[in-house]
Amino acid sequence: MTSISSPLSSENKKIVTDCLQGALIDLIDLSLEGKQAHWNVIGRHFRSIHLHLDEIVDLARESADLVAERAVAIGSNPDGRPGTVARDSHVTRVDSGYIEDGKVIAIFTDVLESIIRRMRERVDATETTDPVTQDLLIGITRDLEKHHWMMQAQR
Repeated sequence: MTSISSPLSSENKKIVTDCLQGALIDLIDLSLEGKQAHWNVIGRHFRSIHLHLDEIVDLARESADLVAERAVAIGSNPDGRPGTVARDSHVTRVDSGYIEDGKVIAIFTDVLESIIRRMRERVDATETTDPVTQDLLIGITRDLEKHHWMMQAQR
C-alpha cells in the first residue's frame, strides 16, 4: 500500500493533523446547519438571509475540501463521515421547522463567532509547526470573518 509522506516531524504532523481535522468538522457542520436554516428561514428578511446562507454554505464546502486535501497532502487521513461530524462537532444545532429570520441571524452570528475563535486557535497552533497550513487557515478565517460581519450587520 502506498503512503503519503510529509517533511513535517511526527510531532508537528500530529498538531497540524488535529488542527485540520477540527477545521474540517467545523466546516462540514457549518455547511449542514447553514442548509437547514436556508431551507427553513421565514420572515421579512427571508430572501437576503436565504441567499446569504447559501454563500456561507458554499464557502464552508469549498473550504472543507481544501482542508481535507491539505490533510492528505501531509500524509493524514481526514474524516468527514457523518458519525464523526455528529460526535465531534461544536457547532450549535439549528432547530427543525421554520425559524424566524431574526433568530437565524442570532444563531449564525454566534456560530460563526465560535468557529472563528477555534480557527484562530488553529492559526496560532500552526504558526511554527506548518506555515503552509497556517496560510490556508488564515484565508478561511478571513472569509468566515467577512460573513460574521455581514451577519451581525443584519441585526
